[in-house]
Amino acid sequence: MTRRASRFFRGKLACVAAAVLTVLVAAACLAPWLAHQNPYDLSQLDILSSLMPPGSVSDHGYTYWLGTDDQGRDLYSAVLYGLRVSLAVAALGTGIALVVGVTIGLVCAYAGGRIDALFMRLADLQLALPSVLTALVLMALLGPGLGKVVIAIAASQWAYFARTLRSSAQVESAKEYIMAARTLRYRAGRIMFRHLLPNSVGPLGVLVVVELAGAVALEATLSFLGVGLPITEPSLGLLIANGYTYMLARQYWISVMPGLVLLVLLLSINVIGERLRQVNDPRAVALEAARGDRRIVQ
Repeated sequence: MTRRASRFFRGKLACVAAAVLTVLVAAACLAPWLAHQNPYDLSQLDILSSLMPPGSVSDHGYTYWLGTDDQGRDLYSAVLYGLRVSLAVAALGTGIALVVGVTIGLVCAYAGGRIDALFMRLADLQLALPSVLTALVLMALLGPGLGKVVIAIAASQWAYFARTLRSSAQVESAKEYIMAARTLRYRAGRIMFRHLLPNSVGPLGVLVVVELAGAVALEATLSFLGVGLPITEPSLGLLIANGYTYMLARQYWISVMPGLVLLVLLLSINVIGERLRQVNDPRAVALEAARGDRRIVQ
């Protein structure tokens, strides 16, 4: 673990991405203390300060660093609260998908037969459809709401975790220590969760990071289309959608500011995921070691 951590931080771009992600997560967690106003508390909004460009100063002497929207909402405060909601929804949805996918993958790898065939065909069906389409169908059936978006994200991602863990667990199931556990007639739950799972989770680390970025993008897409979170629960996608109609009126900041934050968030997560993939890839590690030896020789 220590070696992998040291390899990870050798990548300068990954270090920058990790620092940026840390700042964004900290800002989201501290939003109630960092924000000037609660952007969705109507009593704190000033309609006379609506559509003010970035850097404008209100009558009360407060500077709107990112400008305001059509309701007089401070975009700096709105972005902090929206970032908080987007990260929370994405993390919760990915976490549920991870638990469900890991459980199904373990059961399929251990039991095999008809159970494996049934769940893997369901996974193939889910993977054959775009994630956005699956989420849109579920949102149309369930209706908008924070909990419904979490369910849609989890339903769109579980198959990736199930497929990945099943492949890894099948390799482990053929090894002698699992055969010995079966011969000793250990309970299935003990074999799966105490012996098989700890030795099969290796490939999931990178996948969790990648799917987290996908969950953030999926939630933003649903909110932008108006089928995700309600207006009382802000997210970055909803903030972008609110300013979309003002783009042609040169009031670009309403959509651009939250859009830039969303772009930076997704970029940092993807860079970290790519670096984790390199750290866990023996070929990439060997290639980096060879490059280091060449530099020493030169």
